[in-house]
Amino acid sequence: MKNLMNCVCTEKWGSIAPLVLRLSTGAIFLGHGWQKLQGGVPQTAGFLASLGFPAPELFAVLLIAAEVGGGALLILGAFTHWVSKILAIVALVALVTVHLKNGFMGPGGFEFILLILAASISLMITGAGKWSVDHKVFKK
Repeated sequence: MKNLMNCVCTEKWGSIAPLVLRLSTGAIFLGHGWQKLQGGVPQTAGFLASLGFPAPELFAVLLIAAEVGGGALLILGAFTHWVSKILAIVALVALVTVHLKNGFMGPGGFEFILLILAASISLMITGAGKWSVDHKVFKK
């Protein structure tokens, strides 16, 4: 039984796990931000205004910058701790203001944004890992 529970995956591939999480989470944020950028700031600001955000134009620009810039930085593994904090806030706000009322699963449900929030928090805590700009530049 002990052999079944002891997998060499962690020893062999453990340094790849943060890379996989960073690439997938970064691509998702970058893709969502790119969609907002393509729709334009006025469209994103209109959506935010419909949710009751104050200064929706300002928050639209900040949201697009966070998702596009943050997604790209996550992919590179640069400034991962701080970028992950910002993206966790973005995900938490989306969870509370948009998805929570739709239930866990189904159209507009919160299961996906909850996973993105968890991934952001995980990267904030664990860091970018060995295969990252952070590791190469800051030796973290």
